[in-house]
Amino acid sequence: MPSEWELLGRLALTLALSATIGLERELSQKSAGLRTYTLVGVGAALFSLAGAYGFTGEALTSGVPRDPSRVAAQVVTGIGFIGGGLIFVRQDSVRGLTTAAGVWVTAAIGLTAAAGQAVLAIIGTAIYLVVAYGFPKLTRRLPRSASAVRRVHVTYLDGRGVLRDAIASCAAAGLAVSDISTRRLVAASAEEPGTVTVTLALLGAGSTEELAAGLAAHDGVLAVNVESEDAE
Repeated sequence: MPSEWELLGRLALTLALSATIGLERELSQKSAGLRTYTLVGVGAALFSLAGAYGFTGEALTSGVPRDPSRVAAQVVTGIGFIGGGLIFVRQDSVRGLTTAAGVWVTAAIGLTAAAGQAVLAIIGTAIYLVVAYGFPKLTRRLPRSASAVRRVHVTYLDGRGVLRDAIASCAAAGLAVSDISTRRLVAASAEEPGTVTVTLALLGAGSTEELAAGLAAHDGVLAVNVESEDAE
């Protein structure tokens, strides 16, 4: 059986690796960030260590072998419930898949580190960072699907004709508007113009980044946000 110092070292490694993954999500301003990912990784490691080494002094029931792999299987099942709670559907888009997958991978890294496979856990973390930082740059270079729905949120001062110009800009950028939803905020006084936030659902292969840059230059536009295609 490993010494307690070695087990503490495995737990410390899990803490560092899971916090590294959580930091990436925190920097991306995701709802599940540094604390969530760190706790998931450390919790998975603690379950693994307890299952493997926590009951060595207990008398074994005849015919029922100690099997640490059962603990790992139950951790995987439990993480599935957490991941399922992070995924939600809004209109015709699914959100939270990347976050759920990240939580799942973090638990796997915690189990791996707790099992003493430090190199494998470190490589798994490195692979996650490559996927998180490198793959979005790669996917942006791939040809766009004309059937993929993308959303742009435009906040502007009411009465400036921004919506009309925004729809014209979408057409000029090669993007068709498939749906429009608006949310109006009442002005604090009658002298001040109200604020409107419009969400444009777009189809086509045009660049939403270039569209956003053009819309931001319109008079009266306060903010333009392109909804991330990462289903986080």
